Amino acid sequence: MIPQVQVLAPGSVDNSELSYVVMGARYQGQWIFVRHHQRQTWELPAGHIEAGEEPDRAAVRELYEEAGVIKSSLTVVSDYSVNHLGKCAYGRLYFAEVKELESLPDYEIEEIQLCRELPSRLTYPYVQPQLFALLTLP
Repeated sequence: MIPQVQVLAPGSVDNSELSYVVMGARYQGQWIFVRHHQRQTWELPAGHIEAGEEPDRAAVRELYEEAGVIKSSLTVVSDYSVNHLGKCAYGRLYFAEVKELESLPDYEIEEIQLCRELPSRLTYPYVQPQLFALLTLP
């Protein structure tokens, strides 16, 4: 079954209902994509919001953990829902203008790549293109 993504207005989902943050991060005019050490596919930097953590703080933390981002500006683009196999989860999509990177920290990400467009081998091929499209609207 293909996951169904619904785009929602920014901030329309209560923070307590959000599970994920996803960041469309641009550095020197290119998009940052990350590859988990257990996969051969690419994804936008993203992750779970920890208990008691605010989504904005989770976005900053995940950008560091997944891409080594130490300085950026964040803007909320939209909230979204993903319905898959009878389960619904909510996330928040951010745009991050990355100003400074350092070496990739020793977490689960094996490598990053800078791209001008969406890579062909995606970890979540039914979700990421829809979120990426929101980041690249004129």
